[in-house]
Amino acid sequence: MHERDHEPRMLADPATEQAGARWRERDLAVLWHPCTQMREHPDVLPLVPIERGTGAWLHGYDGRRYLDGVSSWWTNLHGHAEPRIAAAIARQAGTLEQVILAGFSHAPAVELAERLLALAPRQAGRAPLAKVFYADNGSAGVEVALKMAFHWFRNRGEPGRTKFVALENGYHGETLGALAVGDIPLYRRIYAPLLAQALFAPSPDAYLATPGQSPAQRAAQAADALADLFDRHPGEICAVILEPRLQCAGGMRMHDPAYLRRARELCDANGAFLIADEIATGFGRTGTLFACEQAGISPDLMCLSKGLTGGFLPLAAVLATQSLYDGFLDDSRERAFLHSHSYTGNPLACAAAMASLDIFESDGVLERNRATAAAMAVLAAPLAAHRHVADVRQAGMVVAFELTRDGDRATPFPAAARVGLRAYRAALARGVLLRPLGDILYWMPPYCVDDAQLQLLASVTAEAIEEATACA
Repeated sequence: MHERDHEPRMLADPATEQAGARWRERDLAVLWHPCTQMREHPDVLPLVPIERGTGAWLHGYDGRRYLDGVSSWWTNLHGHAEPRIAAAIARQAGTLEQVILAGFSHAPAVELAERLLALAPRQAGRAPLAKVFYADNGSAGVEVALKMAFHWFRNRGEPGRTKFVALENGYHGETLGALAVGDIPLYRRIYAPLLAQALFAPSPDAYLATPGQSPAQRAAQAADALADLFDRHPGEICAVILEPRLQCAGGMRMHDPAYLRRARELCDANGAFLIADEIATGFGRTGTLFACEQAGISPDLMCLSKGLTGGFLPLAAVLATQSLYDGFLDDSRERAFLHSHSYTGNPLACAAAMASLDIFESDGVLERNRATAAAMAVLAAPLAAHRHVADVRQAGMVVAFELTRDGDRATPFPAAARVGLRAYRAALARGVLLRPLGDILYWMPPYCVDDAQLQLLASVTAEAIEEATACA
């Protein structure tokens, strides 16, 4: 814990307020922000310049601080400015900051790959993941996996396998290949003419279960639809890509692990690869180190990013089986996998990732997370009774609250009400960062969050929901 007190500190010092205002003015003069309608700055969507971070807190230039309830877009694991990761980066920076990874190598890239493969999910009777290909970020990692799957079949002499299956309501990134296997209209619709055509299978999302249908039954129903998709496209599908257990950008929607087991079986039966996008779900977010473990399955390709470096530096890793790797070995360079990034396997990022893995071992992070998740469940439970909360769901260190007009799944708020935005502003005013997904609020705090901070998170969430829905 980095600080003794837990309430958001608000300083009336005019100098700090002026500093925050100056940074906002300078920012809006030169920056174009991600995932933002810039016309909403500064009036509709408040811009918050951040000076530094400590533990679960973000400190603004205006003298206020904010509890980071969303781990800064799901990247931060152990807390902001975690000194052990910072020190590992500093040590590496004094030795080797970057080197081309084509034809060269370095210890951090090798050692991190060894550790990731040793930790990767294993399945009885299946060959383990055996090779690591580095990329620069999550979307780039997905591009790597898609290209590998497609190219492997071309090398094998099966050019007809050109289709990918993805899940409805899924999200895999913003680059064109990743966007093509995403199914969130807000991100996809405008670019549809540029995208390859994927096949979309019904989501096993437990929220979509019919009355009396269990999450496992919903998963089985969705798996039957996936089987039907394979039947209708024999010999055409090269891979299925999915987010195991948790569709994050799709509203923190969760599904039973039974779906993953059936998807694994269907891919095997139809000669297709299974790609697990664990970019957001990996490294303990859902209760196990990797979400695939909860189903006892191992994918053919696994994409990792976000929490890989503990939230310090961008890095992605794509883990592949030996047989997939072997499919690219040939005298022809055209049969090689020629994908590349300038900063592939950057030593600084690899050092950060290894320091994060060290913390998992030394601090017993997964065991501690189980206790934290149990506390989160207790604090979230009362909100289920709120008249505008239709669902409270949890997967490990992730809790989501589905807001609807009457607390009924069939009556969402009208889009014009912007209930999620109202809740965001209300929480921010109280010193907590909650960035909603539409009208879905969620908790995904750094793993260092303590009991008092969780209490603050819960009380502010309740107040934000009440304020946001009062006039909607």
